[in-house]
Amino acid sequence: MASQLFTKKEFSAVYQRYMIPVSTIVVDMILSYVKGKQKGQSPEMALDVGCGTGRYTLPLAPHFKKVLGIDTGKSQINLARRCTSANNVSYIIGQAEKLPLKDASVDLVHAGLAAHWFEVDKFVHEATRVLKANGCLADHAFHPSTEIESGDLSGALTALMKEVWFTLFKHSSKNTQHMLCQYEKIYDAVPLNDKTWITDIPVTVQMSISDIMGYMQAIYMYQAFADKDPAGAAEFLVTTENKFREILGEKADSAVMNAHIKHYCVLACKS
Repeated sequence: MASQLFTKKEFSAVYQRYMIPVSTIVVDMILSYVKGKQKGQSPEMALDVGCGTGRYTLPLAPHFKKVLGIDTGKSQINLARRCTSANNVSYIIGQAEKLPLKDASVDLVHAGLAAHWFEVDKFVHEATRVLKANGCLADHAFHPSTEIESGDLSGALTALMKEVWFTLFKHSSKNTQHMLCQYEKIYDAVPLNDKTWITDIPVTVQMSISDIMGYMQAIYMYQAFADKDPAGAAEFLVTTENKFREILGEKADSAVMNAHIKHYCVLACKS
């Protein structure tokens, strides 16, 4: 299974280092939603499901008395612990479909770049079970496509990224369908009446060639490619970098490009 890639120590390190930065736009959107639903109460407990290396766990820490990250991957959890200094954040190994918490004990169940890996029906019902009254659920990710902006080279750079995604999609799993439909099916599966689905959230990230090459390697589809065909995957990286350099010319080493990425978010509240 593609999800087994996340259990590898090497992939955890690449993911932590090169995956696109946490979207403060999305985090602020979630926190604003929670604040509006809490009706003046101070939220105490946040649960980050599929927390990985803790990249989206830590931004929650200043806003809750306690934050618990849970993931099935031991290597992910170990790295998250090493990268965390906040006293109110802890991590455990566990499953999204069988959350090790009591009923009505959590103010926010959060899943960032993760819900598409879960058995969705089981996860959303477990999330509903552990949420307190007025507790919130937030699932979000980004669309697997990227527009690259750099003056009059934007068209050629974006076309190259389309080629990259075309190759990577050959190594995708069925879970990717949730990402392509911007979590519409996950939204439909949430068994709560008070819910909203926000799509096409624009996020811009500044990236160099090395950032883009690292980002490619942090995508599970590339890692699946490398598992099946190490030589082919390595050649793909070299060829792609050379194509970027050909487009950018003399300024390739210093070029900073704007990568435009569409995020999306499912928000719900337990009445």
